[in-house]
Amino acid sequence: MTKRPSRPTAPRKGAGPATEIDAQSYSAFVGDLKTKIAEARHRAGLSVNRELILLYWTVGRDILVRQQKEGWGAKVIDRLADDLGRAFPEMTGLSARNLKYMRAFAEAWPDDELMQQVVALLPWGNNVRLLDAIKTPEQRAWYARQAIEHGWSRNVLPHQIDSNLFARQGSALTNFSRTLPAEQSELAQQILKDPYTFDFLSLGPEMLERDLERGLIEHLRSLILELRKGFAFWPQRGHRRVCLAR
Repeated sequence: MTKRPSRPTAPRKGAGPATEIDAQSYSAFVGDLKTKIAEARHRAGLSVNRELILLYWTVGRDILVRQQKEGWGAKVIDRLADDLGRAFPEMTGLSARNLKYMRAFAEAWPDDELMQQVVALLPWGNNVRLLDAIKTPEQRAWYARQAIEHGWSRNVLPHQIDSNLFARQGSALTNFSRTLPAEQSELAQQILKDPYTFDFLSLGPEMLERDLERGLIEHLRSLILELRKGFAFWPQRGHRRVCLAR
């Protein structure tokens, strides 16, 4: 019996022939994507932090206004902490101690413009340290600007305050040229890992890490499917790999 010759496989509609991937071109492409991902994370972290700090400032201002208008005493803060804690149990930042800091925070920064342009760029921990350590508005604003300019983390800031940097170099460090913390600075890394941010987003650190990994894998999967040519994607147990196949 004569065997019929097999028919040639028709190419898939819309798919072109697989080609060799140029290593240099691909390396540059990956580098560009890594830069975009890092920049997007940086912007997202700053945006969430800014919303959190503005929220804390607003809460503190509202407490101040109510106490002045209604004549409420200090005990109202304990009551607020109980009520808000029941409404948002995942937010440890709504404790009575933190609400008192919010009130002091709003009182220390009455200038809304300065608050939004400078102070809201700092993590809450840095702002609390400024409240505890600096009592004069001029010095507090100076240290806030320098923390952004030089990327001082929560651990570096008190060292600069204790060394009395304002008195030693205040007149020489007046140029506020940087309007955002540098992406590679310790301050920017602190913002991304701030536990108050996790609470604000209703995500614990473990949940956030898991969700970020899942989201990143999905984005990479979508990107690779869009590229189509020369790529295959599969997850493996225990870790994830993005694999190239011809």
